[in-house]
Amino acid sequence: MHWEFWTKKVDEEDLIENGVYEEHNGTSRTAGMNGSGPSRLVDPLEDPLPGVGTYEDFNTIDWVREKSKDRDRHREITNKSRQSTVALLHSISDAFSGWLLMLLVGLMSGALAGGIDISAHWMTDVKGGLCLRGFWFNHEHCCWLSNETTFQERDRCPQWQSWAELITGKSEGPFAYIVNYLMYIFWALMFSFLAVILVRAFAPYACGSGIPEIKTILSGFIIRGYLGKWTLIIKTITLVLAVSSGLSLGKEGPLVHVACCCANILCHLFTKYRKNEAKRREVLSAAAAVGVSVAFGAPIGGVLFSLEEVSYYFPLKTLWRSFFAALVAAFTLRSINPFGNSRLVLFYVEFHTPWHLVELAPFILLGIFGGLWGALFIKANIAWCRLRKTTCLGHYPVIEVLVVAALTALLSYPNSYTRMSGSELISELFNDCSLLDSSQLCGYKQPANTSDTGVDNSLADRPAGPGLYTALWQLALALVFKMMITVITFGMKVPSGLFIPSMAVGAIAGRLLGVGMEQLAYYNHDSVIFKGWCSQGADCITPGLYAMVGAAACLGGVTRMTVSLVVIMFELTGGLEYIVPLMAATMTSKWVADAFGREGIYEAHIRLNGYPFLEPKEEFEHSSLAVDVMRPRRMDPTLAVLTQEGMTVGEVESLVESTHFSGFPVVVSSESQRLVGFVLRRDLLISIDNARKRQDGIVSASQVVFTEHTPPLPPDAPPPLRLRCIMDLSPFTVTDHTPMDITVDIFRKLGLRQCLVTHNGRLLGIITKKDILKHMAQMANRDPDSILFN
Repeated sequence: MHWEFWTKKVDEEDLIENGVYEEHNGTSRTAGMNGSGPSRLVDPLEDPLPGVGTYEDFNTIDWVREKSKDRDRHREITNKSRQSTVALLHSISDAFSGWLLMLLVGLMSGALAGGIDISAHWMTDVKGGLCLRGFWFNHEHCCWLSNETTFQERDRCPQWQSWAELITGKSEGPFAYIVNYLMYIFWALMFSFLAVILVRAFAPYACGSGIPEIKTILSGFIIRGYLGKWTLIIKTITLVLAVSSGLSLGKEGPLVHVACCCANILCHLFTKYRKNEAKRREVLSAAAAVGVSVAFGAPIGGVLFSLEEVSYYFPLKTLWRSFFAALVAAFTLRSINPFGNSRLVLFYVEFHTPWHLVELAPFILLGIFGGLWGALFIKANIAWCRLRKTTCLGHYPVIEVLVVAALTALLSYPNSYTRMSGSELISELFNDCSLLDSSQLCGYKQPANTSDTGVDNSLADRPAGPGLYTALWQLALALVFKMMITVITFGMKVPSGLFIPSMAVGAIAGRLLGVGMEQLAYYNHDSVIFKGWCSQGADCITPGLYAMVGAAACLGGVTRMTVSLVVIMFELTGGLEYIVPLMAATMTSKWVADAFGREGIYEAHIRLNGYPFLEPKEEFEHSSLAVDVMRPRRMDPTLAVLTQEGMTVGEVESLVESTHFSGFPVVVSSESQRLVGFVLRRDLLISIDNARKRQDGIVSASQVVFTEHTPPLPPDAPPPLRLRCIMDLSPFTVTDHTPMDITVDIFRKLGLRQCLVTHNGRLLGIITKKDILKHMAQMANRDPDSILFN
């Protein structure tokens, strides 16, 4: 991933963790801060303070404050709407703004996805040749316009010429093959070089899949620029280049990042979403659904993907809006019709032959293969990425991309199944052979009577011919190649999705097994297994269905998706009758992969990058207490606190400057240590700086007061600085004997940033999300210092 682009030094001994807030039970937590709710963050002159309530880079949002601000804003708009017609219209437009934003996100994402599909298809074909009728036509469209194209050789037409024909005038022979081979490698290197250079020069965040970072951002973490306009522009351009270069990667994961960038940029058009980080994350959750919707042409699958895989906080309102945005995006993509077949994806298929109960055994076998491949891939890819991160390999990303691109092009060109793009390969493997199909995978021996067809005019099972045996050998080599090259490709400094390579591996394995089952049924139709449902001359086995099930199994093994994956796959095929095989393979794949490790590939990359993400699926199985995890520990310096009165501005500034903590507990006095509240470092600094500039008499000797009423001061004392308005009067607390499994559950369910530990009301210490993650890593025998960010 892009670990070397993090330039912010993070103090790993910080006590205050910037975590995720989520509103809990609507309790008195919101009634703090001068009794007017946490949204009322005002300076002593009762004017809004710019900067208070905002967040620094690599910090986490305060969910409670954001939700409270939105509630107060909504309450104010509702109250005003009863007073005038203009205010009523403003109230209606405010309520409608969310749906309008979803409409814009869907339109923009669908349009960009269509452009990416068309451009990638054309540039992939450019590696093989050019269209004489117009260089902007891809191979397929060029031959569509030709009157000399035959059905058997639909890919050949005089208007499309290979590079050998254009350069040497010959289309056959060893010299022509070498010229085409060299041009293929040249374009692969050119496209990959442009992709990595653009990423490094203009948008370092545009590399990788983007889904691990999107998951972290949706949990409340802030990565400035990750969803910005430059990232969007460069990711869109370099995604086309990376896919066209022939590298073993897909565009589906990065399309989620692209859709989230669109949503983040469009949020700035609406005040409600521009000024509220929690509301913006609801939009980003919907945008993740849009990304999958346009990637696979699966709007419902996209919504379920966002719910199951990426979203941290997914209220019912977000579900409806995600559904609407995914619908708009799919409709936009369908209107653009990027593949010219009135479908949303390149590998849309329809199967007609029903499956039989006996076939569940090979489907489950594919599930086992998918789970084993998923677990192996995650371990190998994380080991390679860690090697990249800890050695000099990470300092030369351009050379790495060029070497991998050259290796991929060199090895993939001789094999027609690795030469074609991932989407075309999957389309070929999913394909159900028809009578006039010219594909090598349909190289069966023709029956004596060509009218010998099976159910629904599909061909009966036939013996394999020499063409099919050649194709199977090529597929076996392609399987080994894809499995190995994808490990080193995912995580390079170019946009790289994992959906298509994983599906390709599974589809190859599934097609091989499907053809094997088909031949077994053909030669043994009288055996106990096939007798009664597979008679001679019937179309019993559909190899394309096995490819589809294998693709789902491998993708499930790598990502650990279940429900959303099954829905995406059946939306692709349009066949409800194949849900049971897909469910069986996907569930088996997840169980097998989970036996080797509970993390999917995205969670593994989150952990590798040290993001503060508290995984909801990971269970805490130890008997620790809050006092064992809290800081300060024994032999540590005492906890830095503020007192509610008695400290001067100079003393507070000195305390803040001498520590790196993100916030400070406020106590009654140093002696009693009775907890009063909690104040954030950023709000404290902004308030003091503002008071020095705008309030007369505020000097270093001025007392800082967090009480409701100002205590009596000497006549000659400077005026006090009242900061009760920025203090959280109801910070979340647990006792020192609270079991850690309950504490971890509280952090997960309520999305806490930190939790104060007390004993009989007396402050003992603090537990942050970072402390919990470090403790969990220590208990699992992992390096606790791998948690890099607050």
